Amino acid sequence: MALISADHLTLGYGKHVVVHDLSFAVNQGDFLVVIGENGVGKTTLIRSLLGFLTPQEGTINKQAGLRIGYVPQFRNLDAEYPLSIRDFVALNFPNTIRPWLSRDERHRLQQILEQTKLAEIAERPLGLASGGEKQRAYLAQALLAAPQLLIMDESTASLDNEMKFELLDLVSRFQQQGLSVLFITHDWELAKHYGTRYLHLMPQEYEQGPINELPASSEEGDE
Repeated sequence: MALISADHLTLGYGKHVVVHDLSFAVNQGDFLVVIGENGVGKTTLIRSLLGFLTPQEGTINKQAGLRIGYVPQFRNLDAEYPLSIRDFVALNFPNTIRPWLSRDERHRLQQILEQTKLAEIAERPLGLASGGEKQRAYLAQALLAAPQLLIMDESTASLDNEMKFELLDLVSRFQQQGLSVLFITHDWELAKHYGTRYLHLMPQEYEQGPINELPASSEEGDE
C-alpha cells in the first residue's frame, strides 16, 4: 500500500525545471533511498512532499491522515543552546506551550529516549552534545509523534562513518517494525546497506528499482 506517491511530477523554480515527469511511491515498510549528485533535485523533491513547494505539473498523493516525521541535515547548534536533549525532543508534543507533560507524554518521551540511546544523556544541554548525539536527538524528536513515514534529508552528511551507521542502524530497527523511510543521500555505500528500494535522480531523468539493482557507485551507473 502506497503511503505517498508522485504521478508525473515536474518541479522547478520559474522556468528552471529541476525534476521532470517523475513517478514513484513509498509503500508500507519501505526503506526507499533517493540518491543522486548535488543539483539533481533531491531537496526540491522533499520540499514538495512536505507541502512547501507546489508542483508545476503532476500530483502528489498522500494516504489520508498520513503522519510524517522529518530529520533535517546536520545543524550545528551553539554551545549556549539552552534546552537539554530531553526538552528538545519533547518539543514535538502538540501542546508544548504547557509547562508540564502528562504521565502518558512522560512515558512516551522516556521510551523514545531509550530507543534512540539518549536516555543516559537526556539532561545534557543539546549544544554540548556530539554531532551524532544531536542527530539522534533530531531523530527522537521526529519519532515522538509516531510517524508512519520518516523523511531523512541528507541527515548523515556531516557525520563520521561510525556515527552514520549508528544512526541508520536505529532507523532500520524502526523500519523493521513497520515504519516507512525515505532517505535522501549521495552515499552509495549507505544506500546499498540499508535500502530496500532506490530512486536514482539524474539531470532530467531517473531510475528506480529494488536495491540489489542499484550499481555499486555513481561511476558504474554512468557507464
